[in-house]
Amino acid sequence: MKSNYKLAFLLVFFFATGSLAAQNGINSPFSQYGIGMNNMPYNFPGFAALGGITSTRSAHNMVNPFNPASYAAIGKETLVFDMGLCIESTMLRSGDNSQHDADGNLGYLSIGFPLTKWWKTAIGVMPYSDVNYQSVQTATINPGGEVRNVYEGNGGVSQFFWGHGFNIMGGTDAMKPQLRMGFNVSLIYGNITRGITYDFVANDTTYFMNRRHQKDSYIKNFLFDFGAQYEQPLGAKYRMGAALTFKPYRKMDFTENSLVYTFISNGSSETIRDTIFPLSGGDSEYESTLEQPWTIGLGLSLQRNDKWLVAVDATLAPWNGMKYTENTDFNIFSTSPLRYDNTQRYALGLQLLGDKNSSSYFRRITFSAGVHYESGKLHLHLSDGSDHTLNEWGVGFGASLPMRKGRSVLNLTVAYSSFGNADLLRRDAYLFGISVGSCESWFVKRKFN
Repeated sequence: MKSNYKLAFLLVFFFATGSLAAQNGINSPFSQYGIGMNNMPYNFPGFAALGGITSTRSAHNMVNPFNPASYAAIGKETLVFDMGLCIESTMLRSGDNSQHDADGNLGYLSIGFPLTKWWKTAIGVMPYSDVNYQSVQTATINPGGEVRNVYEGNGGVSQFFWGHGFNIMGGTDAMKPQLRMGFNVSLIYGNITRGITYDFVANDTTYFMNRRHQKDSYIKNFLFDFGAQYEQPLGAKYRMGAALTFKPYRKMDFTENSLVYTFISNGSSETIRDTIFPLSGGDSEYESTLEQPWTIGLGLSLQRNDKWLVAVDATLAPWNGMKYTENTDFNIFSTSPLRYDNTQRYALGLQLLGDKNSSSYFRRITFSAGVHYESGKLHLHLSDGSDHTLNEWGVGFGASLPMRKGRSVLNLTVAYSSFGNADLLRRDAYLFGISVGSCESWFVKRKFN
């Protein structure tokens, strides 16, 4: 009964705080395209420390949503509570100009537990994409005056997942080959607001009137992904792992609402004078589409007992993120410069594994390091005819501190990534993360003599 009360409390806490996962206050001009920026898996402290290695990762005290087969490694009588907190500091550079920003948020929240000896499940919420930007451009117009063009957007998309992992072969016996398979059913949901405000300064409003273009997007759809992990002992000292993940192509509809109007500013408020769009009797609401590309991930790992582990990941897709298509004849914004190209992500990670049987606490600590490179993350074709393919690279370091006799773990992570180029815009990001993988024995039937 006590375990049931704990589980009920966790579920209430889980759903009550789930919407916080997508909140982010960092100004990111790149997020104005599509449905925003996607920083997974680098917003997960435990994965960022290994350079974004995800495919082959599994443990009894962690939830790895990037390969649902990993859920099968959860203990048969345990409940795993996995959450991460992140502080991110960014520096935007364009030519001789720069801007610093920082923010902290809840990175993710998940729980995993067994349904049977061979069937484990996990639920969780994490940010899928983030939209947060604001910029101002000022231009001189005639007769005598200027106009301030304010570009701004906020919101984001969260992902709620429910996954299942199955022990197909080998169970938890480390001396036997093991095969695990699994799948996730995910709900992506969120609201995004974008706007352009034309604020005419020191002009006769008889000829110039302030105007605002605003678009609201309401996203809610289901996604699916699949995974497999295989581990093969190589003698008494080594163990090799291989993994495969797959996301199928999916096309989804979602609702948007556009409005263009003129207004008079009264200090901090504004009064609408006239609605330009939709026209009288028209409808401001329409359906747009998102397309998830098929995505395949491959991973390999080699481990020597409790000494070390090295792993590599490769992820391939026809384009990065969701392909956004606005299905309206009246586009209130200019044509997007975003282009969708092939994207590839590579990661290499190394762990010096702690000895869980050592009497020295320092020797029980696991140290991690990794690097990643992602090509074709963003491709822009600008109005001046120039093309910019923006790539990302980064490094990460971390330490996993054992708790509660080694069953639970506290992960500390420091990571750096560089995205874009200084000729257009470059973002240097520093992440400081803490995650907790709490592993509790909740499903044990106590016996008394």
